[in-house]
Amino acid sequence: MSRSRPRYKDILKRKKDWPIVNFSQNKKTFLDEVSQHVFDNLIQSKGRKTLHEELEMTIYREKQRVINNPWRVDPKDDLTFWRKIQKKQLSVKESKDKVTVEKEILKEIIDRYCKEIVGSFNKSSYRFAKRITTFGFARLLNAARVKGIKSIFSRQLDLQDQIHVVGEPDQLRKLAKIGTIVLVPTHFSNLDSILIGWVIQFLGLPPFIYGAGLNLFNIKILAYFMNSLGAYKLDRRKKNPIYLETVKEYSKRALEWGCHSLFFPGGTRSRSGQIENSLKLGLLGTTIEAQRALISDNVKDAKPIFIVPVVINYQFTLEAPSLINEHLKRTGRERYYRESDAFSNSKKITTFLMKFFTKKSDISVSIGRGLDVLGNYVNDQGESLDQNEAIIDIKDYFLSGGKINVDKQREHTYVQILSKKIIEEYYKINRVYSSHLVAYTAFKMLERKNSKLDLYSILRLSKEDLTLDYEVFKMNFKKLRGVILLLNEQGKIDVNEKFRSTADESIIYGLNNVGMYHAKRPLIKIKNEIQILNASTLYYYHNRLEGYGLEKHI
Repeated sequence: MSRSRPRYKDILKRKKDWPIVNFSQNKKTFLDEVSQHVFDNLIQSKGRKTLHEELEMTIYREKQRVINNPWRVDPKDDLTFWRKIQKKQLSVKESKDKVTVEKEILKEIIDRYCKEIVGSFNKSSYRFAKRITTFGFARLLNAARVKGIKSIFSRQLDLQDQIHVVGEPDQLRKLAKIGTIVLVPTHFSNLDSILIGWVIQFLGLPPFIYGAGLNLFNIKILAYFMNSLGAYKLDRRKKNPIYLETVKEYSKRALEWGCHSLFFPGGTRSRSGQIENSLKLGLLGTTIEAQRALISDNVKDAKPIFIVPVVINYQFTLEAPSLINEHLKRTGRERYYRESDAFSNSKKITTFLMKFFTKKSDISVSIGRGLDVLGNYVNDQGESLDQNEAIIDIKDYFLSGGKINVDKQREHTYVQILSKKIIEEYYKINRVYSSHLVAYTAFKMLERKNSKLDLYSILRLSKEDLTLDYEVFKMNFKKLRGVILLLNEQGKIDVNEKFRSTADESIIYGLNNVGMYHAKRPLIKIKNEIQILNASTLYYYHNRLEGYGLEKHI
C-alpha cells in the first residue's frame, strides 16, 4: 500500500539555493536590518507612553522575570545586563541630552533581543537532523507494528503507513517553487512541530523557519534539533512592546528575505481540544506587512507570499487530560498562566514518542488550498482569485494613485479577514475519525440526559450516571455520521476512509482509538452499554467536532 503512494523529490536540489541558507550566511546583515527597523518603528510610534516610560516599564518587567521566573536557558548575564540598563536609565536625569541617551538604551535592548531570538541553522546539522528524525520515527513505528526477532528481517514499514498527508500537497509544492510559503497549522500536541518538520521533509520542501518556545531550549538534545531544523526562539514570559515588536519585525524581515515560515496562529496548544476559532493576529499580520513592503520596495524578483492552512488530525492526544484540566480551570477566560514544561528532559521526549508510536493509531495531516495574504484562494500558478475564480491583482489593494498607501487600520481589517478565512479552511479540511464521533455522540447524549445540569456538574456525575444504552448510542452515532457524510459531500469537512464502515465496525474502531494511551480511557463498551470512565477527557475529544452544528441532530 505504501509503495503506491507518491514519493516526492526535493524541489530545490542544490542546498545553496535554499532561502534559509542565504539567511544564515548573512545573519549579521539580517539582524542589523531587524534592529534598525524596530528602533525606527518604536521611535516613530505614537503610543500612550513616552520612550522614558516604555523603558522604565520594560526594565522593571525584565528584572522581575529574571528574579521570579528564571529558566536554565536564560543568558548567564541576564540580571547583570538589566541592572546595567537600569543604572543607565537612572542616570538619564543627569544627562544634558536625555533623548539621545534613552535612544541608545533602546537600541541596546533591541540588539540583545535580536541575538536572543535568532536561530543557528546549519546545512550539515539539518541533514543529520533530517536523517535522525526520519529514522527515529520509522524505527519507533516499526517497533510498534512488528514484534520479536523476526522484525530484524522483516520489511521496515514506511511512515506513510501511519502518517497520511492528504489534501493539496501537490499545489503546496508548486507554490513553494514560485513564492514564499507560510504554513499555519492547528496546534494540539507537543508532537506537532516534529510532525510538521517530517511533513516538510517528506514533501521535498526546503527547510522552514519557525518560532519555538524558549523553554524547550532548556533540553540540549531538543535545542540541537530545533536549531538544526530552523527554529528561532520565542520567550512567552516577555510581554513588553519592545520585545513583541522585535519578534514581529524578525518574522516580517524573514518573509521579505524569502524564508518559508511556519506559524502556529492559535499561539499555543488548544487546551479545549477544539479546532482554533480565534487566531493571534500579531505574527499573522507580518505576512501582510511583508507583502506590502515587497510591493513598495519594487524588489526585483520579489516572491509572492502564500498562506497554507494545515490541520493535524490525531485520534488521541497524549496531553489531553492535562490540557482539558487547564482549560476547565480557566473556564474559557484568557489570563496569564505559567508555561508548564511537559518535556523537561530527553528521557521524557523519548518516552513520549515511544508511547505514541506503539499505539497503532493513524495520523493525517491535511494540507489546505493556498491563499494570498488577503485570504483569497490562489491557483497553481500563484495567481489570486476572487469569489468567482477570476484572476485579480492584490497590488491594487496596497496602491492608491499608483503609490503604496500605508493604512494600518485597513491592514488590520485585512488580517482579520485572513484569520477568518484560515479558520474556515480549518473546518473544511478537518478530517473526522470514528474516534472523534464516538466521543461527540457520547458526551452529547450525556448532556441531553442531564439537561438541567451545567458543564461542571455533568463532569462530577457519579459512576452509575455515566452509562449509555448501546443501541440508542448506535442510533445517534449513525444519524450524526449521516450528517457528517452530507457535509463531506458539500466540501465542508473531510472524513477518514474507515469512517464509512458499518456502524458497529466504525464504533468499535473509534472506541479502540479514542484516548487509547490514557491510564483511564474516556469511553469503553461493556456488553450492551457504553460506559464513560473519564468525563473531562471525553469532553476534550468531543470538542473536536464542535462548530459544525451537529448538536441540532441529536
